[in-house]
Amino acid sequence: MADTSHTSTSEGPGRNRYIPIAEHGLIGDLQSVALVATDGTIDWYCCPSFDAPSVFASILDAERGGCFELAATLPGRTKQFYFPDTNVLITRFFTDEGVGEVQDFMPISGESAEVQRHRLIRRVLCVRGSLPFRARVAPRFDYGTQQHTLRLLGDVAIFDCATSKLALTSTVTMEADGADVRADFKLAEGESAVFAMDQVGGDVVPRRCPGLEAEEQFGKTVAYWRRWLSASKYRGRWREMVHRSALTLKLLTYAPTGAIVAAPTTSLPEQLGGERNWDYRYVWVRDAAFCVYALLRLGFTSEAEAFMQFVSRHITPGDGCRSGPLQIMYGIDGRTDLPECELRHLEGYEGSAPVRVGNGAAEQLQLDIYGALIDSIYLYDKWAQPISSAQWDDVCGLVHWVCEHWDQPDEGIWETRGGRKNFLYSRLMCWVAIERAIRMANRRGLPADLARWQEARDKIYRRIMQRGWSEERRAFVQYEGGDVLDAALLMMPLTRFIAPTDPKWLSTLDALTHELVSDSLVYRYDPLAAPDGLHGDEGTFSICSFWYVEAMVRAGRVDEARLAFEKMLTYANHLGLYAEEIGHTGEQQGNFPQAFTHLALISAAFNLDKALG
Repeated sequence: MADTSHTSTSEGPGRNRYIPIAEHGLIGDLQSVALVATDGTIDWYCCPSFDAPSVFASILDAERGGCFELAATLPGRTKQFYFPDTNVLITRFFTDEGVGEVQDFMPISGESAEVQRHRLIRRVLCVRGSLPFRARVAPRFDYGTQQHTLRLLGDVAIFDCATSKLALTSTVTMEADGADVRADFKLAEGESAVFAMDQVGGDVVPRRCPGLEAEEQFGKTVAYWRRWLSASKYRGRWREMVHRSALTLKLLTYAPTGAIVAAPTTSLPEQLGGERNWDYRYVWVRDAAFCVYALLRLGFTSEAEAFMQFVSRHITPGDGCRSGPLQIMYGIDGRTDLPECELRHLEGYEGSAPVRVGNGAAEQLQLDIYGALIDSIYLYDKWAQPISSAQWDDVCGLVHWVCEHWDQPDEGIWETRGGRKNFLYSRLMCWVAIERAIRMANRRGLPADLARWQEARDKIYRRIMQRGWSEERRAFVQYEGGDVLDAALLMMPLTRFIAPTDPKWLSTLDALTHELVSDSLVYRYDPLAAPDGLHGDEGTFSICSFWYVEAMVRAGRVDEARLAFEKMLTYANHLGLYAEEIGHTGEQQGNFPQAFTHLALISAAFNLDKALG
């Protein structure tokens, strides 16, 4: 995308109750993130970490969620873009009186005291003419459940509640608005103002952020992101989109532990008014392992190493839940207890209740995670550095378990809540788990029970070919004995289980194209044909759309793949970001931005570019 700006109209400080999900940009400091709307409002921010209770959550409840508004007060247009090759976000305001902009960023510091500060800086500039601005800072701690007090001491405002304390400093005069603060100010051309928000308490005390310091921090933050991105080895046709996806995946990493979250938000709906609203601020083994593949493909090995350390510390065969040695997801600190509850006092985005925190799917059995994890370990061992003897022992423990349990019914990759089935994709990824471990053992001469592993691998292969194939449909199907198609099966050639030009696979690809593809967009499955225990519909699933592109490439249908890929790029938002799903009229749906989508974009772009030569 050559133009990553966005244009919208505004009528001063007022706004619609809910701005479209896609009308947001993302900033972060590798511990948490904030969503900044195109009108300059921060309407999602959790501090001090991804999965901490929210401070601003007006995206989930316009009245009770809390927000940080900052905008020109004159009618006009807005545009939003990323400072090139960074995660520094610029929101510009165009009015008849002048042009202004807000620079939003979260400094990334290696100093321990500053790491605990969790600073968020909003730097306002008037670049032409003169403009009036208004700021309104209305935190609502703990998802809007905790009352707070305000102490306003000159240019420092302290928001204090039982569990958290934030300090807001400003270079312009602030005044109390109940327990919140507001500021009305005017800037002439060349003038600026700075707002800086910190988490304070303990050894971290309020600290002002004068204009020169904000400018210095802006430069350091820009330099950090550009230095990080310079390690990318991708030089292909879609460099800008691939690099934006890489920068987004980096924002979803939690630096203290190496964890990678599936998305930084909770309960953004897969369908307006529906119940498919989930908390994605955790480490899905599957999603994180796929992220490792995408980042390794681009040459980013340190993130893969950090995740491998997270795996070694927290995801070992001796832990897990009653369903097996691994849970399907973990907290960003490695915790296993992620109880799901509903926040009934929040109305949800556009009234889409319930709003959930925690995730009950953590206790599900999803056998495919073993293949995703061991495949990422295999690729790390091959492309980055050899795994240790202790890590190999862990791999062996997992493979032994898979050899014993691969034929169980499970909830599958889509985390259905309609009962366990013998999902073909789960069988496929069990095959991947064993096959990749065999490769590692053979390549490095590592000790392994190869005879047992090979026997199990071959049993899985024959089971899939015999029971996963439907003669009537002339296609592989979602689960044994069924006739439902499933887009997850696009992974069959991608994992090298089946040749991408095998007649059975090409027939399956044609069936998927006919039944689940709509203008390059791919549905996961038909919930009417395969009830998943939930009410309502959903949009197309963007990771599946990029899997489809890659499957077409490998099948030799390169021109069709390129057209589908280019169409998918038109569904990105103005910054190149994607939610989980795309709705009937092209709107973004679900949690935003979604790691799954961006890692699949990277893989599809890489393989399509390679095929085009």
